[in-house]
Amino acid sequence: MRHLIGLLGCLVSVAGLMAAPAARPNIVFIFSDDHSLQTIGAYGGRLADFCRQQGVTPNIDRLAARGGLFVNSFCGNSLCSPSRAAVLTGLHSHANGVLTLNTPIRPGTWTFPESLRDAGYQTAVIGKWHLSTTPAPTDYWRLLDGQGTYWHPEFIGPNGRVKRTGYATDLITDLGVDWLRQRDKARPFMLMVHHKAPHRNWMPPPRYYRWLADVKIPEPETLFDDYSGRASPAHNQKMEIGSIMRLTADLKVLKPGQGGEEFDRMSDAEHAEWTAAFGPRNEAFLKAPPEGRDLVRWKYQEYMKDYLRCIKGVDDSVGRIVEELRAQGLEQNTIVIYASDQGFYNGEHGWFDKRWIYEESIHMPLIVAWPGVVKPGTRFQPMVQNIDYAETFAEIAGAKTPAGLHGRSLVPVLRGKTPSNWRHSVYYHYYDPDHGVPHHYGIRTERYTLVHFYKTDEWELYDLKTDPQQLRSIYADPKQAALVKKLKAELYALKDGLHDTTDRPAPGNR
Repeated sequence: MRHLIGLLGCLVSVAGLMAAPAARPNIVFIFSDDHSLQTIGAYGGRLADFCRQQGVTPNIDRLAARGGLFVNSFCGNSLCSPSRAAVLTGLHSHANGVLTLNTPIRPGTWTFPESLRDAGYQTAVIGKWHLSTTPAPTDYWRLLDGQGTYWHPEFIGPNGRVKRTGYATDLITDLGVDWLRQRDKARPFMLMVHHKAPHRNWMPPPRYYRWLADVKIPEPETLFDDYSGRASPAHNQKMEIGSIMRLTADLKVLKPGQGGEEFDRMSDAEHAEWTAAFGPRNEAFLKAPPEGRDLVRWKYQEYMKDYLRCIKGVDDSVGRIVEELRAQGLEQNTIVIYASDQGFYNGEHGWFDKRWIYEESIHMPLIVAWPGVVKPGTRFQPMVQNIDYAETFAEIAGAKTPAGLHGRSLVPVLRGKTPSNWRHSVYYHYYDPDHGVPHHYGIRTERYTLVHFYKTDEWELYDLKTDPQQLRSIYADPKQAALVKKLKAELYALKDGLHDTTDRPAPGNR
């Protein structure tokens, strides 16, 4: 009889274990700055083969192989602070208040970390915040001051500012690993690791100073684009590698006594290490500087090498975070997400920077590894935006969200069950005239890009199937009149549905 009772007790215990809900997954969100799709091997873009051969993003590529990547991932305003605000709030810029780099999130606006905390999650954010609102709405925060510096940055926390010695990417990773080790291990968590890299002025970590020094990076076909097929904005921008990229601040061609904030922060030993690596290059350049197209090509090579060196440092960070999760036995119940706040120009059209609705700028990398949910190697095709992140994080955590958000949770997509009414176009609106890129709004569909530069009332239309590099606008082609009418109707339906009136003059000026 005792054996029977014992057996029944075991069966009850097993049944209880089988019925118990799985532990809520942890979330690690690694967010870089200005990382282009072209330079991630897993995405298969223009520089993918080169990046795979040189080992630029092996850890990010492995993350994509373990999970999936979004082929059609976009931002709604290609600029650092507006993109970060969209991620936090699930709202486009006109609704959350962050139109440019200097405007704060509108007071009282909901952000997803608040709901995760209410749902019982520990939350932490470390690194670049770049929003006018401080502190972050998380349990733990150590934030760079504004854009931050690559060398010996100051971090802002509850107890004020602390200057830390070292390289920003590595320091941010150190803080992230330390937090993982010291967290409350009885509760689920969301850790946000936000890197400054590979933002301009592309200061690489010393271990990669000489990496790529003796290789040639493939040039884009459009490096010497003349913008002949486009409206006036492309002709008037100020983001060309040839004429705008600075030899001293950006490319570090330094004469004695020159430098800048980053160099001023270096110790004598760090200066010596830099000089040993880059001195011969600088001396050769200053002795016989190239001219014309040769100068553009030289600048492209040196810019891209530093840009990729910074990305290599971020990739190291991804590897360290994933390894720490593995060491703690967290790998199977932790969702790891890698993204960047927008895309970036790697010489396409002769440009660097972002800002435009055009392809290289509007695309955001988005990679999600969710063991047991996302099938390894998936390439998700649905059109998604950074406004979708907040609802996604909330649904994963079982947290509540307010009505009226512009985004949608990606959880059904990640589970392979994309809703039948999923979007087939995304809305875009850019407001900051820096780099000579004017205000514009537009729509990106699965095939077309329609954009209105409303300050000068100029329009462009691109067919991405026949013109993937967006070299010639077909807006003025009479054969496209019906298409223009259809896309304008779709654009204005999106715009009106989002209640975006920020392009209209003030009441007294109408």
